[in-house]
Amino acid sequence: MNQGGFREHRFLAADDLQLYVRSYGLVRPTPAVPIICLPGLTRNSRDFHELAIFLSSPCGGGHTVFSLDYRGRGNSQRDDDKSHYSIAIETTDVIAACTHLGIDRAVFIGTSRGGLILHHLIGVAPGLIAGAVLNDIGPVIEIEGLLAIRDYLNKEPGEPTSWSMAPGCLKELHGADFPILGERDWLQMAKAVYRDEDGTPVPDFDVAIAQQLLGLTAETLLPDLWPQYGALSRMPLLVIRGEHSRLLSEGTVSEMCKRHSGTVAFTARGQGHAPLLHLDGPRQAVSAFVTAITTAAPS
Repeated sequence: MNQGGFREHRFLAADDLQLYVRSYGLVRPTPAVPIICLPGLTRNSRDFHELAIFLSSPCGGGHTVFSLDYRGRGNSQRDDDKSHYSIAIETTDVIAACTHLGIDRAVFIGTSRGGLILHHLIGVAPGLIAGAVLNDIGPVIEIEGLLAIRDYLNKEPGEPTSWSMAPGCLKELHGADFPILGERDWLQMAKAVYRDEDGTPVPDFDVAIAQQLLGLTAETLLPDLWPQYGALSRMPLLVIRGEHSRLLSEGTVSEMCKRHSGTVAFTARGQGHAPLLHLDGPRQAVSAFVTAITTAAPS
């Protein structure tokens, strides 16, 4: 265990790109069921640091937790072929991570893009998923929310020029949707979003990923994923929606619960897209959900 409370692992994807994953807690041999955290579109494993520390602690259930950097994000290698920044390719990377780590079954926590990957993963490797937390994502994506993501990721200028500015810049962008956050929360978010380059905070992802959204308009037709959700709904599901989310509607969550009566729905009060899961409320909901699955799983 290093000073940060986690171990670092590097492995090769199917196309030999080097990828990165963190592990928290006691790395147990199978058949113990671990937790795998999948971040949002341009985010990385650091988004789950506080949650993983909690879930791996006795208070959080003492779980083994893994958190992945997709290709082009965080400590994973940037891809020269920008077309590889796709849900299909990133799903194969998740499978490669499980193979490298010796995981044949896990509870997955998917935030935004991570939840979309789970909708794809269920079709190609259904046996991997023991249960899923869908964090502010579902089979229907609201175009208003996606356009908001497009705009702030491709905003010019707007990035902080010093670390002292970074929390304030994020608060200016997202504060209206996250009134519950305090100064410490914005600082933690800055440390997750940015990497340090010679004392300057820089967004920690390949800019080509954000540029993929530039072709979106209000008239763009987004595919729904109800068939994939139907497959996911055969297993335990927790759906978390930010109270102020513009990406996942209350109507979609209601329909998700109708189509799968076993779905647990939770609203993260005072948060937008995507909720910080380590805050009071969401973290207890996640801990109770994953503990129920891992306790019931054969060992």
